[in-house]
Amino acid sequence: MTATLNQYVPAHGVRAPAGRAPALRIGATPVLVGIGAGAVAVLGLWWTNTTTISGLGDYLTHAGRITGLLAGYGAIILLGLMARVPALERGIGTDRLTRWHAMGGRYTVSMLVAHGLLITWGYAVTARTSVVGQGISLLRDYPDVLYATIGAALFVAIGVVSARAARKRMSYEAWHLMHLGTYLAIALSFLHQFSTGADFAGHKPAQIAWSTLYGVVTVLLIWYRVLTPIRQAFRHRMRVEGVRMEGPDVVSVYLTGRHLDELKAEPGQFFRWRFLTSEGWWASNPYSLSAPVSDGRLRITVKEAGGHSAQLARLQPGTKVMASGPYGAFTGGVRRRRKVLLIGAGVGITPLRTLLETLPGRPGDITLIYRARHMSDLVLRTEIEEIAFDRGARVHYLVGTREQLGGDPLGAEQLEWLVPNLQHHDVYLCGPESLTAATREALREAGVSRRRIHHESFEF
Repeated sequence: MTATLNQYVPAHGVRAPAGRAPALRIGATPVLVGIGAGAVAVLGLWWTNTTTISGLGDYLTHAGRITGLLAGYGAIILLGLMARVPALERGIGTDRLTRWHAMGGRYTVSMLVAHGLLITWGYAVTARTSVVGQGISLLRDYPDVLYATIGAALFVAIGVVSARAARKRMSYEAWHLMHLGTYLAIALSFLHQFSTGADFAGHKPAQIAWSTLYGVVTVLLIWYRVLTPIRQAFRHRMRVEGVRMEGPDVVSVYLTGRHLDELKAEPGQFFRWRFLTSEGWWASNPYSLSAPVSDGRLRITVKEAGGHSAQLARLQPGTKVMASGPYGAFTGGVRRRRKVLLIGAGVGITPLRTLLETLPGRPGDITLIYRARHMSDLVLRTEIEEIAFDRGARVHYLVGTREQLGGDPLGAEQLEWLVPNLQHHDVYLCGPESLTAATREALREAGVSRRRIHHESFEF
């Protein structure tokens, strides 16, 4: 039998223990400046190794060299963004890092394809052979080019399945498993950069600098994505305490462990959870905390949306758990104004429920808007109303389809009517990507500054 538990008791006003040093955060600006400086250095490497360019063949070949260098640089930056470095996760946020990763992935794949085509074409023009014949010659006669070509094909395949249309047709677990092929693709492509790359062959300083960049990112990946979760598992020894059904296809999982305060988990953050059962040990999925850490307990609340989430309702008390995190910048630390509006839909309500309970404020400072199609979709409603009553917060339920409600209930006019002086609020927005995108536009139309709109979509 699956254990059932009483409703989670809110611990209003939860705060970090006194004297705790603030966690290190690195914001977006220094990271973007660093990435840009690295790209300039890569172009400088090409420039210092280039004397003269003459003729179509030379122009094509040098264009291929530039795109190849930028593709190699872009590939390792993509991995660095997803290395789960805590300072980046807290300062920028997983949601934003993921969008950067997706955008950078498209550019990197494009440059990788351009590199192969331009180099082959340029060599063919110089040698006065056909492009196809030159391509066969490169694969047959040049060291490591065949491996690099296989790596490039993997990159393109991963890019295709990561496109929005294809991604929606795959489960998170299947997409994540295929995405791991990025590591193999980069490994296959690395050696040919030194054996045939004109900017590296025979240039020791360039080889050392390039190897150092790849080495540092590799160490970060191993440390934060492999070793840290293992270390946390032994340190915190998390177990499933019980499971509670919260509504149709929605389940809360209660967890216990040791030294949980050391995780420094902030309301609004999430962990990547791996439940060590025969059917779930191999998958690591992101779920937000749906209540603050309290009395050595954690809780997540999950809607069934795939194989992994469907298994959670069958978890047995005592099941061992590996959790890596916490991640995300969707916290009170980004707040700029005294008044706050929380807007949530679906299980996007879970991080907002923790913020509703813990954000400092006087009665009337905090407003929650909860969007749902049906009344049965309003999970954690009893807790939310208890917290709102205790804190003097306002709660608005917008329930029904657009047709039933006479239009978009989260449009600019509707939001301004529900929340007086909306432009003077910080807004926390969490839900499906389509809803968050439309609501961000409505908030901007209503006069809310872009830097005061904090959002997460959970579409990783």
